[in-house]
Amino acid sequence: MSGDKQGLHNHLQRGLTTTCRCWAIRRSDRQEFGFTDHDMELSFEGITFKASTGLTATAIEQATGLSIDNSEAMGALSDAAVTENDIEAGRFDGAEVRAWLVNWAAPDQRMLQFRGSIGEMRRAGGAFHAELRGLTDLLNQPMGRVYQKPCTAVLGDGSCKFSLGTPGYWAEAEVTELTAGSILQLKGATFPVPGWFKRGRLDVVSGRATGLWAAIKMDEIILGGRCISLWSDIGGGLAVGDQVRLTAGCDKSMSNCWEKFNNFINFQGFPDLPGEDWVMAVPKQGNSNNGGSRR
Repeated sequence: MSGDKQGLHNHLQRGLTTTCRCWAIRRSDRQEFGFTDHDMELSFEGITFKASTGLTATAIEQATGLSIDNSEAMGALSDAAVTENDIEAGRFDGAEVRAWLVNWAAPDQRMLQFRGSIGEMRRAGGAFHAELRGLTDLLNQPMGRVYQKPCTAVLGDGSCKFSLGTPGYWAEAEVTELTAGSILQLKGATFPVPGWFKRGRLDVVSGRATGLWAAIKMDEIILGGRCISLWSDIGGGLAVGDQVRLTAGCDKSMSNCWEKFNNFINFQGFPDLPGEDWVMAVPKQGNSNNGGSRR
């Protein structure tokens, strides 16, 4: 429902207005939060916009053309809405944001002023500051193909085409020991090859940290159990007894794609691409630089 824009326009023409602003934030895990700077709760489009959160926003900078609409939202950290743990765990990263100008006396009279996502988010002194980026920010991302020796695809994406559900390339396990949030002892991931999940992904599938993930740095087998080291801590309350899912890792090399995944037909790298000094190279008898085939 877009709201009664004409009714809001007529209301603004009166001079004496009863307007406020409302924001809706939808995270990647589909949880949705509503905020308003009015002193009472409002409801529309199936969302309840709470007044007790203390959320405010600076003026939205908008322009014609392809310039990026941007703003900043500020609010108090709260157990009921935006918590420090959720920010630390990255649950609000890239969340969808919508902002309306609303006649609080007649909420049907409203206009969507902003739609975009959360960019950089920081917290300090019991409050948070969130950068809001408009839809045109997507046009600011690099496009096109990168030519390099390693594969440019992400394992399992549309270019790679490898099915991450293939048996033998994933495993579920239970956390039996947790050190510093980034070193996990696991029970249940019985795949015998050490390093199989190195450069892979660990997803939390049960417990308070459900939905969070981290990249795997090291994968070792110690005393029959699996020890996983992560590149970064998993916040959000990961605990002993939680279930995790491990996905095999790819080092982007041609040999790894061929031998480990049997997926060389979809390899997106250029292994025979010459190095930066190839222009200065001359054939030399007796070593690999003899002028022959690079293969």
